[in-house]
Amino acid sequence: MSRHQRSRRSPLRSRRLAAPPLRFFLPLTVLMTLMALMVLRGMANNEVFHDERTAVSVDKGTVPPGVLQGGPVVDARGDRNDHPVSYTIPEKTVVLSFDDGPSAQWTPKILTVLADEDVRADFFVTGSMATRNPELIRRIVAGGHEIGLHTFTHPDLALQTSTRLTWELGETQLALAGVAGIHTTLFRPPYSSTVDALDDWSWPVTKEVGADGYLVSFIDKDTDDWKRPGVDAIVKAAMPDLPGQGEMVLMHDAGGNRSQTLAALPLIIRKLKAEGYTFKTIGEALGTGPANTRVDGYDLWAGKAFLWCTSFAVRLMPWLVVLLAVVGTLVFLRFALMLVLSVMHVRRTRKRGFTWGDPVTEPVTVVVPAYNEQECITNTLLSLARSEHPIEVIVVDDGSTDDTAAIVEELDLPMVRLIRQPNSGKPAALNTGVAAASYDLVVMMDGDTVFEPSTVGELVQPFADPRIGAVAGNAKVGNRDTLIGAWQHIEYVMGFNLDRRMYDVLGCMPTIPGAVGGFRRSALEQVGGMSDDTLAEDTDVTMALHRGGWKIVYAEKARAWTEAPGSLRQLWSQRYRWSYGTMQAMWKHRHAVLERGAAGHFGRVGLPFVAVFMVLTPLLAPAIDVAMLYGVIFVDPYTTLAAWFGVMALQAVFAAWSFHLDGEKYWHLITLPVQQVVYRVLMYMVLLQSWITALTGGRLRWQKLRRTGEVGLDVTMGEMPS
Repeated sequence: MSRHQRSRRSPLRSRRLAAPPLRFFLPLTVLMTLMALMVLRGMANNEVFHDERTAVSVDKGTVPPGVLQGGPVVDARGDRNDHPVSYTIPEKTVVLSFDDGPSAQWTPKILTVLADEDVRADFFVTGSMATRNPELIRRIVAGGHEIGLHTFTHPDLALQTSTRLTWELGETQLALAGVAGIHTTLFRPPYSSTVDALDDWSWPVTKEVGADGYLVSFIDKDTDDWKRPGVDAIVKAAMPDLPGQGEMVLMHDAGGNRSQTLAALPLIIRKLKAEGYTFKTIGEALGTGPANTRVDGYDLWAGKAFLWCTSFAVRLMPWLVVLLAVVGTLVFLRFALMLVLSVMHVRRTRKRGFTWGDPVTEPVTVVVPAYNEQECITNTLLSLARSEHPIEVIVVDDGSTDDTAAIVEELDLPMVRLIRQPNSGKPAALNTGVAAASYDLVVMMDGDTVFEPSTVGELVQPFADPRIGAVAGNAKVGNRDTLIGAWQHIEYVMGFNLDRRMYDVLGCMPTIPGAVGGFRRSALEQVGGMSDDTLAEDTDVTMALHRGGWKIVYAEKARAWTEAPGSLRQLWSQRYRWSYGTMQAMWKHRHAVLERGAAGHFGRVGLPFVAVFMVLTPLLAPAIDVAMLYGVIFVDPYTTLAAWFGVMALQAVFAAWSFHLDGEKYWHLITLPVQQVVYRVLMYMVLLQSWITALTGGRLRWQKLRRTGEVGLDVTMGEMPS
């Protein structure tokens, strides 16, 4: 350790991107909004909170005898909660009631029959059906019929909590307010029948609902039309037990095939009319006044907002499902393409006797831009001193405020030249090094990277082909023993390096890694050198070289060991810069799509690949995890988890193949499932923030990562593939 290192061991303070709440607020809000929309859509389709359990009848000790022997309407409101009363339907009066609707198929036809017969009825609707069929709710109200609540998702309330009961009624009232601008004081419990069926489980529900101000409606006659017993049986079941006896009749306008109900309805009406009966709503029959009242103000607008959000969710979800299906298909097709092309690349480059041409033995200039790299620069230069290929090293100190330059001078390595310049940014430092280079072949590396002895020689061999203007090396994560390091190790091997094999075969390499890249100096001069137009100067220059007609390849044996970010904050900083810089580079070189030759090939093959799989797909990927979470909680946890683990298994096979190609040990893949989820969410947040920065015209400044110098020379002798 040098005296400079001993005297300056305090860690560098990295510039913060933003306060964490600002960084995470919008991405998390979007994910939570997506989850909320899925829940709303599930509620409207009766998928969310759906419960088909029904309570088994128990003792009736708590039910007042007067209620059990009374009429079908129970009033436990206000002062009557402790002393409920029941009402019977007056003689020669019939109340027709329909449950479970409205149905787009059957309710309109039933309303038509009622209108033709000049009969008004009561419709006990569910919130889920109301949000899906708002026009029918408005038509029911316009026809003079009454609407009552039948909960939102149709559960047996005897098995639900008080909170669930309040939610079921409140959400249904909200739906009615949004749909028709009304609230109702009528309620009928799901799975209820006559009052003599009330028991010690269902009676507390009736009392609680009454305490909330609802008149609870049961029935006198159940037609059992939902069983489809036949038209004659339905008509017979609707007839009064005694001549002239008033009654409340139950039928259904939703929940299945209601053709028999529809056929029986006019027969019931005409037969009872012939016997002198009149048809009224509950409010008319009991003289209690209209059950439906208009709402305004907050209640009205809250209902409209709820309806709009639910309708939007119902319409959005099919498109989102299609989009995710398309993205998923593209991802799996990309996986298949990567596997096929990686095999082609390996067979070509590892074929016995394969060469790029005559061996490249000429000396090479290695340019090392350095800004505050005192923790790493010693290991970087000592690794270059072991190079098996003749090199000169130019370290460009870009205005460091630490001991970087002093350490370089103290090492006093014979092949190293130090150039000092005011802080001008990495592209300027690289251009300074290239301008001072003695040789035509230039290798660029980061100041926190360690080369193996053979790296430079392997990296420059492709230049035997005069068509090749640049070569991408094999960047490896040196600090892979931590969890976040292992995740990045998987990403480098499974993503970046396998991608480069594919891009090599396709002839559209989008990025030469800053940690290890080789360039023909004349090619760099042709495209104007390294540009500071974007924050991804390595991607920018790679795209420029494609447009200049140069070929770019991947040298898998040119391994460089780099220090990856050691915390989520630093990883965010790095990926934010990469993502935003990639977007900038794509926009800068967008005209390649319309160009001819090599530029056009890159524009029509490489740019779409980058746009779809590096920008758009990661932005949508967290929706898969949200959908998985939704499926586990609300739909079918076993099927959902089985599908998710199936995808993870496929990812594991893919990752294992990647590790096999790179000669890596497989034990790091144990963190793959968590890595996939964390990275999807992290990249989503990074990309969303990058999109916002791009769309608002913001300018992201260079983010200097804190280095520890933990990637030493010994890393090249450890987990090195053969």
